[in-house]
Amino acid sequence: MRRLEYGEAELAWLGARDKKLGDFIAERGRIECELNDDLFGALVCFIATQQISNRAAETVLRRLHEKFEIISPEALLARAPEIRGIGISDRKARYIEGLCCAALTGKIDLEGLRRMSDDEVASNLLPLKGIGPWTVEMFLIFSLGRMDVLSWGDFAIRRGMVRIHGFKDLDRLRFEEQRKLCSPYGTIASLYYWEASAL
Repeated sequence: MRRLEYGEAELAWLGARDKKLGDFIAERGRIECELNDDLFGALVCFIATQQISNRAAETVLRRLHEKFEIISPEALLARAPEIRGIGISDRKARYIEGLCCAALTGKIDLEGLRRMSDDEVASNLLPLKGIGPWTVEMFLIFSLGRMDVLSWGDFAIRRGMVRIHGFKDLDRLRFEEQRKLCSPYGTIASLYYWEASAL
């Protein structure tokens, strides 16, 4: 499986830009990030696990892969009623069915997304029901391996940022200041904010 490619140079750059983040990086060491090359399957998983706890997400994903040996538009659409039987809400099931139809009709060219800029990926995915900014950002990180994604919409990232920097509060303006500090390596910073959030 592919991994996000970065090294000591990028970590040192972040540490020089943001001392507190750099101290945490030095303490924690390198964090590996596996990438999912199955673009359709990744989007299905992101839709299915939106706004639920990590434990619930793990259960849903396990059931999804047990029920469907192959996660493809054809397989899911042919057995659409079964999607609801694994703990996925009716609303999310409809979103997944919509994604299947979009992939099968050519409304969206999933492989073409690999060649697009981050903004172009967002422009292609956001019109699909059930895909919002957070889903696009996670897709950019964990499927396309893009290097400069730091998501305001991700609660764990915000919590990790508060813990590392000791902020009493974190509004959008302060978040954007930190995001700019980390650019063009916002994705690497995200890995460490997630790590801090879990402590």
